[in-house]
Amino acid sequence: MNSQKVTFKNRKGQLLKGRLELPIDRHPHNFVIFAHCFTCNKNLIAVKNISRALTSSGFGVLRFDFTGLGESEGDFADTNFSGNVDDLVAAADYLKEEYTAPTLLIGHSLGGAAVIFAAGEIPSVKALATIGAPSDPLHIKHLLKSSLQEIEQNGKAVVNLSGRDFTIKKQFLEDLNEKSLPETASKLRKPILLLHSPQDTIVGIQNAEAIYKAAQHPKSFVSLDGADHLLMNKKDSEYVGEVISGWAKRYLPLEEKEELLETKHQVVASLDAADRFTTQMKVGNHYITSDEPIDFGGNDFGPSPYELVSSGLSACTVMTLQMYAKRKNWPLENVTVHTSFGKSHAVDCEHCETDSAKIDTFHRDIQLFGDLDQKQRERLLQIANKCPVHRTLHSNVQVITQLMDKA
Repeated sequence: MNSQKVTFKNRKGQLLKGRLELPIDRHPHNFVIFAHCFTCNKNLIAVKNISRALTSSGFGVLRFDFTGLGESEGDFADTNFSGNVDDLVAAADYLKEEYTAPTLLIGHSLGGAAVIFAAGEIPSVKALATIGAPSDPLHIKHLLKSSLQEIEQNGKAVVNLSGRDFTIKKQFLEDLNEKSLPETASKLRKPILLLHSPQDTIVGIQNAEAIYKAAQHPKSFVSLDGADHLLMNKKDSEYVGEVISGWAKRYLPLEEKEELLETKHQVVASLDAADRFTTQMKVGNHYITSDEPIDFGGNDFGPSPYELVSSGLSACTVMTLQMYAKRKNWPLENVTVHTSFGKSHAVDCEHCETDSAKIDTFHRDIQLFGDLDQKQRERLLQIANKCPVHRTLHSNVQVITQLMDKA
């Protein structure tokens, strides 16, 4: 994944800040705009997980902070729901001017309601998906119920939401009163996917039912059984991204053969500054994650770099042995290789007491299953030491490094 900081202006000339995430191996086949939940921001972990699932499938994703939230300019107290819709239109204009106009909108919670309104104002949008969205923007009132009287009497009130204070003005509520989401959804005439958890205690499942009834076909619903409203479980948010990706491709323009970025490399790794050690990688035609253990400061979301090297040695060993056995017509039913990496003291070193005397050491244990005689087993052990990766590790290796221009 290639993540870039971007800025663009809203209709009032205020700077909105976001992240544009692109596939690391190809040009995006479609661009997506993600609208975050009420008082959230672009860096909510669920938003990042969903975005990464989409980029892994070839989408370009723009996630940004609405006016007055996160890193974007403006005073949240002066914003309203209509302003969020305007921000989405501004984001679409930015993508159209700098990249390609967006074809898919995704909205979480109140952001889901916002994308339904924005979809009608962005001609390039061909489909949209909502996650835990309310069927009426006025649903937000239940979060403010203890302050509604103060807002009505004084024109504003300081409301604590998720441990943070926000000033809500009367105009915010008046703007919500003017929005009819079911009416807007019924006129949309664009494919819509509704994702909602039956256990959502913030926005009840009946909201998804109301939107579904109001919307025109083609419309789809996916139950996020067991998930909470903010999708705090990593597996839930990754699942959402994968489902949206698969569903959307049915309705979006896709090239028969996606244009790959020119690269002579087999492996590409990408790491954002905020992600500690959790590294997204494309290995050949496959996507994996590399990380470090928790006690080393990582998230342990994937194998460490040295574990990946060890895995390469193990995989090459079993492939080489099976290939050799088949050529010889030997009954090798299964071969299992256990490999670990560490640093050990050199056997015949002059200064074994110093750290510099330690050398990189791979410990490899091989299990051979099948009706093999002792001579065959010993020959297979010799062949294991001739596998290509093993020979590479024993060769004089050079790593040629250079800086590349930005994509």
